[in-house]
Amino acid sequence: MRKSMTTGVLVVGAGHAGAAVAVQLRQAGYAGAIMLVNDEARPPYERPPLSKFCLLDPAQAEAPLLRPGGFWAEARIDLVSGVAVATLNPPERKAALSDGRTVSFDWCVLATGGRARALTCPGADLPGCHVLRGHADMERLREHLATAQTVAVIGGGYVGLEVAASARSLGKTVTVIEAQERVLSRVTSVPVSRFFEGVHRRHGVTFHLGHAVSELAGRGRVEAVVLDDGTEIAADAVVVGIGIDAETALAEAAGIACHGGVVVDAQFRSSAPRVLAIGDCARHPNDFAGGMWRLESVQHAQDSAAVAALTIMGETRVYQDVPTFWSEQYDLRLQSAGIARDADDFVVRGDLEQGPFSIIYLREGRMIAVDCVNNSREFMAARKLIGTRASLDRALVSDASMSLRAFA
Repeated sequence: MRKSMTTGVLVVGAGHAGAAVAVQLRQAGYAGAIMLVNDEARPPYERPPLSKFCLLDPAQAEAPLLRPGGFWAEARIDLVSGVAVATLNPPERKAALSDGRTVSFDWCVLATGGRARALTCPGADLPGCHVLRGHADMERLREHLATAQTVAVIGGGYVGLEVAASARSLGKTVTVIEAQERVLSRVTSVPVSRFFEGVHRRHGVTFHLGHAVSELAGRGRVEAVVLDDGTEIAADAVVVGIGIDAETALAEAAGIACHGGVVVDAQFRSSAPRVLAIGDCARHPNDFAGGMWRLESVQHAQDSAAVAALTIMGETRVYQDVPTFWSEQYDLRLQSAGIARDADDFVVRGDLEQGPFSIIYLREGRMIAVDCVNNSREFMAARKLIGTRASLDRALVSDASMSLRAFA
């Protein structure tokens, strides 16, 4: 095995963002060597299915690959799997791999993603307590769900509710514990939160809202979750879905500026020359958020990778893509675009009780965000309107019989 290697672009991380930038460099005509370093032994794969059909269907237990197995060699992308980048030296443009090799590079793209937040309360290290970030996490959880009967999900965000829906579909007794007063509180409005809470309740899920976890109890393995008011919830499996933190350890050790993520500009350039950061780990200027922001979505992974590829190719393109998110729970598909944090008004289109419906979020009459439930056609039109910062007549947009495409 060669101890020293040279590549044109070193991509650290082979999730959606890392894989996408390698592919898009080739599509943009980059002719140099590309090395894609993947700390998982498994080839790059889709992550959204991990909380959904991978848990539900033994026949689909393997997450779909992002590209067929032979693609990487055909595209002349050196996929190095089961190996991590141990250290990064930006001034010398060198990286040390965990297998002892050294790589010299012309450009480096950090696509290190994020790590699932863990509980810090007593008992958090008991067997039977899971997080769900990668394929190995999913395999451990799926194996446990085969025998578990009572499942406690800590966190009422996308991942928590998706796991709750999957576990309930498997016939498990499911309890969701959320420290905020409503589910999805960090990502959507009260009406959408209440809608999804109602759907889960109708499927038999129990909720404890506005309560934190004080302890996981059990003898040798988890048996119960104890809340801050003393309530004890029986659980022989616990899934923690309380968000992720940007994986910045490599960048920080290399002296690259980080603040809640690797700090980058609108072309995803970090503070170190010829080192970019994209996807979940990057804290970037975002017009839709009104400042520096970190996005966690497949769409952002792809969009940031496209801009980074052009940056490497010497083209100037400023990142201005509309933030886009989605979640699937039971037979419902929630699609969201924009950031509704600063909305001063909203308009409901459709049936808020049963769906399908959309909620248009406005600020000073301009459309800034949308949530669509089982309404993909309307979502595409809404996303375009958000991108143009369209001003809308509230009375007209309230008429659900009028297509949003008419406002484009």
